[in-house]
Parts: sequence; structure tokens; C-alpha cells
Amino acid sequence: MTKATERWPKQDPDSGIEDVTLLILEWLGEQGVGAMVRVDAERVREGRPAWTFVAGGGPLSGGLRADGASVAECMGKALSRLRAAGLDVPF
Repeated sequence: MTKATERWPKQDPDSGIEDVTLLILEWLGEQGVGAMVRVDAERVREGRPAWTFVAGGGPLSGGLRADGASVAECMGKALSRLRAAGLDVPF
């Protein structure tokens, strides 16, 4: 079993958003926002965008959703929408 601190990805400014997705989710939880990232196997089989990000609560006035063909595309859209909703996500 590894130490808990080893499970978190190291921040690297040259890496993709996939590497900080867990940190983003953790930060959102600290702000009172419930959030999750999901992949839908049925949409994968159908060739549709399979990744979904959803968030709500806390400082968000309503729910927020973003879909993408990859986790990077999905989270890129999610960050843009979170920032447009007034959350200054530090990643």
C-alpha cells in the first residue's frame, strides 16, 4: 500500500489537465461544491462524447455540466464554465 500523499499527481505546468483533475475535484469540495467526472461505456461504444463533468452547490447558483470526447476536453470545458460562473479555480 502506498502513502496517501503519493496517490496525488505532481503538479507540472507542462502536463495536461488530466493530471490535476483529482486536485480540481478536491478543491471544489473544499469550496462546498459537489462534483464528479464520469465515463459512460455505452457512449464509448456508440462513438459519442463519453466523459461528463457535473457540479453543483456551494457558490454555484445552479448546476453545471460539461461533456467531452476525452477527459482533457471535458475538464477544459468544465474549467471554462466554472470560471464563467465566478469560481477562480487555481489550476
